[in-house]
This record gives sequence, structure tokens and C-alpha cells, in this order.
Amino acid sequence: MALIELAGIERVFRLGDADVHALAGIDLSIDSGEYVAIMGQSGSGKSTMLNLLGLLDRPNTGTYHLEGRDVTTLSPDEQAAVRSRRIGFVFQSFHLVPRLTAAENIALPMSLAGIPPAERDRRVAKALKDFGLDNRADHRPDELSGGQRQRVAIARATIMHPALLLADEPTGNLDRATGEEVIHLLETLNQSGVTLIIVTHDHNLGARAARHLVMEDGRLTSDSRRPASADFSS
Repeated sequence: MALIELAGIERVFRLGDADVHALAGIDLSIDSGEYVAIMGQSGSGKSTMLNLLGLLDRPNTGTYHLEGRDVTTLSPDEQAAVRSRRIGFVFQSFHLVPRLTAAENIALPMSLAGIPPAERDRRVAKALKDFGLDNRADHRPDELSGGQRQRVAIARATIMHPALLLADEPTGNLDRATGEEVIHLLETLNQSGVTLIIVTHDHNLGARAARHLVMEDGRLTSDSRRPASADFSS
């Protein structure tokens, strides 16, 4: 079943006297549970695509259906509600709240969504255990390693049980060994049923995905699948 359906998507930015087509004529369907890498050079449109998929930006023309619902017609508040409950974000620079502990950072989306304290506490305790952060619950971000901060960020991104997880260069600020741990964690979440879309210019990271989308000058120039025999997830 299609989780994401984009039809005729155009995103145009005005720079001085020129119109820049950040996204041009994008038609795309992504099924629930897929593992997709969006790749391309800087300026290819992949970040604009991430922002659009995450309801952080709107297209000038075209439609975006998420779980069968046309989310391009929603008000900003309605989009924010969909974003908070159905979409998780993992960023290169973590974006944790410095004054909050690991547990409080993980709980933040549930607090904003009005989930009762008892349920918040139950989910946070499970997430801390699942992500190997039991002994870091009361630590603030500056007291955590890069890998621990990214694990907190992933726990926060998935605490609302989203259908879609968007990761923007998720290993970019990590050393190789820690990056491997983080990507394996994301892949485990994908294997549990979460649709995972990674935006990257790292070909080695992109090659791990089952489906590869390549962008150039705002257009989707390639859509291919990894051979079943090439398994990077173990």
C-alpha cells in the first residue's frame, strides 16, 4: 500500500530576478515499510524534498498524499498535527534541547501532543531501555557522546510511533564505528515496519537502502532497487 504519493510536485524559489526550480515535475510513490535513500549533490533538491515530505514546506503546485490523505490542502495547524503524530525526524546535528535531560528530550513530542504523564513515563522507560540509554536518562546533551545524542534523537523521533521516519545525513557528525551503530539501529526500526527515508550524499550509506532515488537540478533522474542478494543490514 502506498504511504506516500507525489504527483506533479513543483517547488519554486525566487532568488533576485530568477526563479529557481528546487523541485520540478516530481511524481513518486513510496510504499509502507520501504527503505529509501534520496541521493544527489548539493543543490540537487534532496533537502527540499525532505522538507516537503516532512510537511516543513509546501509545493507551489502538485499534490502530496500521505496515508491516502491529501496533506497539501491542510492548514498549517493541521499539517503540524499530522507531522507530530505520523512523521519522525532524525538530523545530522541532533537538535536536542540543551536544558532537557535525555528522558525529557524523548518525552517532548508526547508532552506537546497532550499524552497523559503515566503513558509518557511508560513509553520513555521502554525507549531508554530499547536504545541502551537506561543509565543516561538524567544526563543533558552536553553530558552525552555523539552516538548517545543521536540515539536520544532517534528515540524522540519514534516515540509517537510514526509511519514515516526521515533521516537527514544521520551519521554525518559521527565517527565510522558509531555511525555504523546508528544506521543499524535505523535499519532495525525499518525491519519492524517503519518506512525509512534517508537523505544523503554518502554513496556508501545510500547503497544500504533497498531503493535509491537520485536527484539532479530538482528532478528525479533515477529510481532503482538494490539487488536482493546485496544485504547490508546484518
